[in-house]
Amino acid sequence: MKAATRPIHAVTTWVRRQPPKVKGFLGVVSAMTALVLLRVIVHDHDNLFVAAEAVHSLGISVLIYKLTKERTCAGLSLKSQELTALFLAVRLYCSFVMEFDIHTLLDSATLVTTLFVIYMIRFKLKASYMDDKDNFAIYYVVIPCVVLSVLIHPSTHHHIINKISWAFCVYLEAVSVLPQLRVMQNTKIVEPFTAHYVFALGIARFLSCAHWVLQVLDTRGRLLTALGYGFWPIMVLLSEIVQTFILADFCYYYVKR
Repeated sequence: MKAATRPIHAVTTWVRRQPPKVKGFLGVVSAMTALVLLRVIVHDHDNLFVAAEAVHSLGISVLIYKLTKERTCAGLSLKSQELTALFLAVRLYCSFVMEFDIHTLLDSATLVTTLFVIYMIRFKLKASYMDDKDNFAIYYVVIPCVVLSVLIHPSTHHHIINKISWAFCVYLEAVSVLPQLRVMQNTKIVEPFTAHYVFALGIARFLSCAHWVLQVLDTRGRLLTALGYGFWPIMVLLSEIVQTFILADFCYYYVKR
């Protein structure tokens, strides 16, 4: 076992000593390699989206275990959970009025569990909630998402309210984890169950991003046309990539530790 860990330790030590630009380049190369492997291994790339939802649900299950067994919500961001519930609720509305499928059922289950987490933090375990550490101003992300969704949204045949709502939940999902990362920065010490949850979010975001990228490659760009015209298709992919990179740094340190 020790012999097996020596090469891994040597590689991580070498990566840690590299300048930020080299680390960024290595991160991009690693992501591209993972995409190639997923394209070869997973034949139906729609399964990647389902897998992303499953991993997200697994992460929330870790939180529920923490809340019910450990009886503490220390280190958790209530604001991140509320932002998650908000974009899930909007996405469910869009699913019901625009396209009902398996993703609607998955989102419904995720919303119910997220609301349970919010209930536990707000009422049952309020004494352990770190209100002073959860100080990210959510209007910094909600207002820009609203403005951006009004300006850039799908150019489909649906009602304008539905198109703006669809765009809003896409943009908000990309930045919903920021309050949780702020709590981790403020507390300095990351509680294990919270770390597992955020890592699960990172894996889920990568799988979701891989789903969109591979779908675009498989359809040779026709998927972008199906999403509409203008800047909207680009913004969908960009939102997925932004959220993936927001969580990538945390996932790197999580694996290293």
